[in-house]
Amino acid sequence: MQKIKFKVESLRKIPNPYGIFMDDTKKKAPEMIFAIVDVRELPEKIPTKTNPREQNMRTKVAGRIKDGLLSDHSPFFILNRGILLSAKDVKFDNANSELTIFIEDETVHGNVDGGHTYRTILDYRDRLGADTKQFVRIEILTGIEDIFEDVAAARNTSVQVQDKAIAELKQKFNMIKESIESEPFKDNIAYRENEDKDIDVADILTLLYMFNLEKHDNREKMAVSAYSSKQTCVKDYTTSYDKYEDNVESNPYYKMKNVMTDIFKLYDLVETSMARKYREVNSGGIYGRVKGVEVPKSETKFKSKFYKKNMDHRTPKGFLYPIVGAFRALLAEKDGVYYWKADPMEYFEEIGKNLVGDTVERSRTLGNNPNAVGKDTGTWKQLYNNVLTQYLLNQAE
Repeated sequence: MQKIKFKVESLRKIPNPYGIFMDDTKKKAPEMIFAIVDVRELPEKIPTKTNPREQNMRTKVAGRIKDGLLSDHSPFFILNRGILLSAKDVKFDNANSELTIFIEDETVHGNVDGGHTYRTILDYRDRLGADTKQFVRIEILTGIEDIFEDVAAARNTSVQVQDKAIAELKQKFNMIKESIESEPFKDNIAYRENEDKDIDVADILTLLYMFNLEKHDNREKMAVSAYSSKQTCVKDYTTSYDKYEDNVESNPYYKMKNVMTDIFKLYDLVETSMARKYREVNSGGIYGRVKGVEVPKSETKFKSKFYKKNMDHRTPKGFLYPIVGAFRALLAEKDGVYYWKADPMEYFEEIGKNLVGDTVERSRTLGNNPNAVGKDTGTWKQLYNNVLTQYLLNQAE
């Protein structure tokens, strides 16, 4: 357990309005702590693996953060949105105004948002005048391990939203719209910010990114970024669009036009079949007891993402994404378009129990942590190789 200790100017703990515990399991509910910290007191070793966005310190945004920090007349902690941290626990020494944050697992604990602010402070605080004091606002969340990816995605939207909005304005999503024109979810996709739709186009792009054969053309290149960084997937799509704007047939996403809807159907099949396949490999096993799997708290059932089929369980994306991505092993290119060498739905029915069993078991070895599974390249490779091996065996028969 890593302990990071630093002085604060002020601190406030916000009680969870739902109470101390999440439910009758007596699991402690997430808590929120706000602290104002002198930038000179900000510790240097806060883990940053939890931040889904790489820090580009040459951008205009980074430049404005630097200017705000070094300003003699602007209160930095008010003009800057601050830094968001995830921690296992916190402890406050009121007598010494000293806060300790406890980091247990760097895949879910550390800097979640505000990476540019953190880097800027560390790089430039020594340039502050002797009489200049600047402070930064720190928000700390505890107890968010099970919902970490949702929190990270929700708090890291600014660049992603900008890219999506511009792409929609420039009609860059038309090739997707044309491919799903006959699908029932075609009007339920949010292509712009604040649209009241169930499916975010960024989620569409993460799935397509898994099957981009230009990006991932062999068993060594795994699309882990599809899980860990939506922004990477949005950027890859828009970059490919711009790169091949004058030669659209060379765009890998255009080449997916014949298999695109199959990818969404495959996702739905995996999502709705997880419990069934788990029972096939664990007779008598209760899927709802697997860490990270949700069960409805009322008679209302969950709905699958695309085709709104009833489900008795909601599976974490850390399980779903590596399984779905494994079926890239069945995808190939011929005459400028992608095609399936074999039916991925049939293969899931054939070996799905092994893929689900291996995924759940991997989670257990990683501390019952679905988030760690989604980020684990080894898991993605293992499942991909399982599908590829089965394909080769079937071809040899």
